[in-house]
Amino acid sequence: MYKKKLLLILTGPTAVGKTALSIGLAKALNGEIISADSMQVYRHMDIGTAKIKKEQMQGIPHYLIDEYEPFEEFNVAIFQARCKEYIDEIHKKGKLPILVGGTGFYIQSVLYSVNFEETEADNTYRTELTAYAKEHGAAALHEKLVLVDKESAETIHPNNVKRVIRALEYYKQTGKKISEHNKEQHSKEPAYYFRYYALTLPREVLYERINQRVDSMREEGLAEEVKKLLAMGCNREMVSMQGLGYKEILSALEGEDTIEHAFEQIKQETRHFAKRQFTWFKRERDVTWIDKGQFQNEEELLAYCIQDWQMHMQDVFGN
Repeated sequence: MYKKKLLLILTGPTAVGKTALSIGLAKALNGEIISADSMQVYRHMDIGTAKIKKEQMQGIPHYLIDEYEPFEEFNVAIFQARCKEYIDEIHKKGKLPILVGGTGFYIQSVLYSVNFEETEADNTYRTELTAYAKEHGAAALHEKLVLVDKESAETIHPNNVKRVIRALEYYKQTGKKISEHNKEQHSKEPAYYFRYYALTLPREVLYERINQRVDSMREEGLAEEVKKLLAMGCNREMVSMQGLGYKEILSALEGEDTIEHAFEQIKQETRHFAKRQFTWFKRERDVTWIDKGQFQNEEELLAYCIQDWQMHMQDVFGN
């Protein structure tokens, strides 16, 4: 009996083309897919999250997609617990769990069993920071984080007010940077026998794919999707509605921006997001980088990954 379970991880920046490869790998390696995406977990949020469609799944079971309502709490600790449950469930079926998505911290939390022990509650400071963000703006709050923990500030977007506040809270309560805490957790022994693939493309190719994706979102009706969410009672205070694509359209619908500019803003923000994803994955250890530009087509890429996985399994288990 092996000491650890197997786990295949497939990641990379947004719009790099993880979905098609993940389906090919699942079919070839008798796998099932767990989404490592912080937004696709929400129901009713399909277009803005570029959520995989039922027909694209080709019968492969997918987990942590469409499992929570937009008004329900979902965070990295919840993701970690649910993901580990699904990994166990998939192994019991005799299948390979394949973790697919671009949310690096979510992947790290599972791979290294990051400890999310709550520090002592300090609601006063949290309330103070929330009020500061409302009065002075998210960028000003983010500047506070830059001063005490520059490394965290580089990986947390200024608009992700909740995570910025959490990092500042952690620093105040412990006197320690949350980036240092994350590094300590990351130095742990991995919880699984794994292979960690990160897809990449030349920057200009990736940016063009991002622009095309956002244009497709507009054609598919992202603005209408946001209107439906508002009609359901969703608002900008919800973590789900602060997601990339949703907050920009929300601002336009509330008269703070034009729809034209909102979609241009989404393109720009998505490009920035892709850069932050690259920064995150480059810091990770044991990542196998795969430049998609080196392959003629998707079939060649898939064949390479299958062969690499099989060779890795031979190295691990010696058979």
